[in-house]
Amino acid sequence: MSDSNPSASPRPVRLESLTVRYGAATACRDVSLAVPRGAVYALLGRNGAGKSSLVRCLLGQQRPSSGRALLFGEDAWRTRRRAMERTGVVPEEPDAPAAMTARQLSDFSRRLYPRWDAAAVAERLRRFAVPEKTPFGRLSKGQKGEVMLALALGHSPELLVLDDPTLGLDVVARRALCEEVVGELADRGTTVFLTTHDLAAFEGLATRVGILKEGRLAVDEDLEALRARFRRIRYSNRLTETRTAFGNELDAFDAVRVQVRGWGIDAVVSNFDEAAFERFRAIDGVENAEASAMPLEEIFVAIAGEAPAKEGAAA
Repeated sequence: MSDSNPSASPRPVRLESLTVRYGAATACRDVSLAVPRGAVYALLGRNGAGKSSLVRCLLGQQRPSSGRALLFGEDAWRTRRRAMERTGVVPEEPDAPAAMTARQLSDFSRRLYPRWDAAAVAERLRRFAVPEKTPFGRLSKGQKGEVMLALALGHSPELLVLDDPTLGLDVVARRALCEEVVGELADRGTTVFLTTHDLAAFEGLATRVGILKEGRLAVDEDLEALRARFRRIRYSNRLTETRTAFGNELDAFDAVRVQVRGWGIDAVVSNFDEAAFERFRAIDGVENAEASAMPLEEIFVAIAGEAPAKEGAAA
């Protein structure tokens, strides 16, 4: 079955009312999203939010309980082999035969992909400083991840799926991975779909963000729009003797978190507007009001409840 909009070029990634259950437990429920060509879509969520279940469905490794995962407009479960010819994958846990070297893995992959570029793979491994003749099982975790990325890009995929690719990597390896992804975007306009716990590493790359909360998609939005509507507002109110958690003066901003401090009120709002803020500052009693932009990690905390762990089990 093809993409639901036949008049348009199929999106590389589309989830339609996707639900995954394991017995009585529901990993994710009724998730729908679409990733445009050339976008970098970052799917975020706490451990257990359903990220890995969605990725397995997207890659045709797991059949959803209901709904569909589409790759290039076709059901991923039914057409996985064809879709993988156009898709590169970097799994959360690097997985390859321990005795094979990076060069042998490249030679093996060349038999599977007609467009395999062994020279490009070798060049990436050289930039990563990964020894081509060392068995995979003897490489460090960072080197294993770099080998997987080099192999994932070896057939010039239209879509690159990164499942928490920086987990366990040191600073140098994380930077090298991000720079390689940037290069792919600049050279070929590759579409990227990634899950990550490392928000800081990918905040500068992501163009669209999805946030899973308790298995449901709480946010699906362009990153710049998300940043524009979230702000931290700090102020004091000299007319309020007994402050409540949500004062009426914040109603216009859809406050998602309000904390009363000794010096005043610290609020995170999800519907910020400059004109409304100027009116807010003019309210009798409101003093020293300041609004500041928030990094993606703080926005995530406000929506999902806490920052994702830097290390840990798959969600």
